[in-house]
Amino acid sequence: MAEFRNPNASTPGSGGGGGDMRSTLAFVVLAMVALLAFQYFKPPTPQPPPAVATQPRPNAPGPQAAVGLPVPTPSPAGATAALVAAKETQTIVENELYKITFTNRGAQVKSWILKKYKDSQGRPLDLVNQRAAADFGYPLSVYTYEAGLTTELNQALYQASATGNVAAPAGIIFKYAKGPLTVTKTFTFNESYVIDTQVSVMRNGSPVRALLTWPSGLGDQEEVSQYAASKFAWSSDGKRDSTGPNKGMFSAGVTGNATLEQPYDYAATIDLYFAAAFLPAVPSRATIVTLHNTIDAPKDIAHPDAEKFKSPVLGIAVGDTSGATHTRLFAGPMQFDVLGSIHTTASDGKATGEDLKPLIQFGWLKVIAEPLFLLLRFVHGFVGNWGWAIVIVTLVFNLLMLPTRFMMMRSSLKMQRIQPKLEVIKRKYAGLKATDPKRAEMNAETMALYKTEGVNMYGGCLPMLVQMPLFFAYYRVLANVIELRQAHWGWLPNLAIADPYHILPIIIIASMFLVQFITPSPGMDPAQRRMMAFMMPAIFGFSMWSFASGLALYWATGNLLNLGLQLAINRSPMGRELHAIAAKRAAKKDGRNPAKTIQGRR
Repeated sequence: MAEFRNPNASTPGSGGGGGDMRSTLAFVVLAMVALLAFQYFKPPTPQPPPAVATQPRPNAPGPQAAVGLPVPTPSPAGATAALVAAKETQTIVENELYKITFTNRGAQVKSWILKKYKDSQGRPLDLVNQRAAADFGYPLSVYTYEAGLTTELNQALYQASATGNVAAPAGIIFKYAKGPLTVTKTFTFNESYVIDTQVSVMRNGSPVRALLTWPSGLGDQEEVSQYAASKFAWSSDGKRDSTGPNKGMFSAGVTGNATLEQPYDYAATIDLYFAAAFLPAVPSRATIVTLHNTIDAPKDIAHPDAEKFKSPVLGIAVGDTSGATHTRLFAGPMQFDVLGSIHTTASDGKATGEDLKPLIQFGWLKVIAEPLFLLLRFVHGFVGNWGWAIVIVTLVFNLLMLPTRFMMMRSSLKMQRIQPKLEVIKRKYAGLKATDPKRAEMNAETMALYKTEGVNMYGGCLPMLVQMPLFFAYYRVLANVIELRQAHWGWLPNLAIADPYHILPIIIIASMFLVQFITPSPGMDPAQRRMMAFMMPAIFGFSMWSFASGLALYWATGNLLNLGLQLAINRSPMGRELHAIAAKRAAKKDGRNPAKTIQGRR
């Protein structure tokens, strides 16, 4: 895919066994950086199949020339009888899921209400981004290569086959004819979120390539963060991918009126929770145009008059190389079961192809994230609250990881027990330069000691490496599933937004500090320990300040459980031995340097 600008819109160290703890410290710092950047991280985007780009010549009369069709010459004899409505009317189509309001001006959608969802003000959610649509166009408007023709088709008064209220299943036909033009737009509705659309634009009896559009983002986008989450998503020849406005197709500097023609099973504009996805009736003839504009959006919807930022508005247009467009359109929530029930068009022309579940951005950890979500949903089925489901699954998750916690403690204890022998080796080879060949002898002697004593120098980090994929998969689940949107728990009105009272970040800071404070770390340098005890809790806690409270609830629950587990471990023989070693080394250090150090407490 490549970016396509809409011509009708303005473009917008220290002593002892510190090695083990330093490894742990380095890993924790790496985890923090990865957490803050993870929402932007993904594996390299695979390139779509080679596309055939067609672009009309500057003075060409339209896309017919670009695809080799004969260029018609307007003739009075070719004019058709005028078919224009006398006034603007509305047609409202409803089922249990939506209420769509059409206007016959342009035969396009003015509002698309999703009955089961609310906006941030508690009103029924309109999937049409009204503010952006006023500038860049409304859903189901038509896109052509000719600015004047596009404007005419989207401003003309079509004759509608039905007006007023219409109950789905139903169909509406809009017709317009004037001069050499004959236009027909047909929309068919059933009980689902999917509608069937057909558009035909003829000029002097020859087809004009006209694409059907969803040009102006989605209606739940109210502030900068929501616009920033918008993406294009597509499936081409079974290869699924997505990209943001500043990546992939847009980083390549592709500009101009270029249309990509290649097999597309679906093409969509999405954000975290909603999607407008076109499913071409003949994927092999699909024509895709990406529409990229910008809008001034407030940073915080609670203060709409405050500072505003340029934010991307992503739209999409889909057509057919034959000229006439036939495609289904899904416009609704990216809910797991809903997307699983919608299928692309298979080679036999039936809707039995792949489903739309890949639109949920679980990323490359989908193999872990999807089962985690299903587990979360399973627990929710029993407790009836997503917040409690997060708490329960987090407790289960941490208890399952308890053996790795003991593994880390045992590894740390073994490392501390051999510290006197390691000090002997270090004194034996003291003063060696970094390039001295004898350093190889020191390393060999050290590794032999590790082997003899049964110590794994990476034993403190490997268990954490096992946990990290699960942690990031959990992060992807809690940050992307629509079920958490506007789900409440306790004082939290919406698990998909930040804690309004910042209670959870404070709990995270306090609990992390206490865990660090009571955990014995005999081999850690005092400066490192101070950073672990103060800096890390502050950094992690404040990183949660603006994160979704569902994720903060997961983290706080895990921290409180770890605090309780550490208190229990401290009373075990292994914990008491580590504390004894820590106390002995603290006394020794205080004898050389009276500076106060933080030591673990029971």
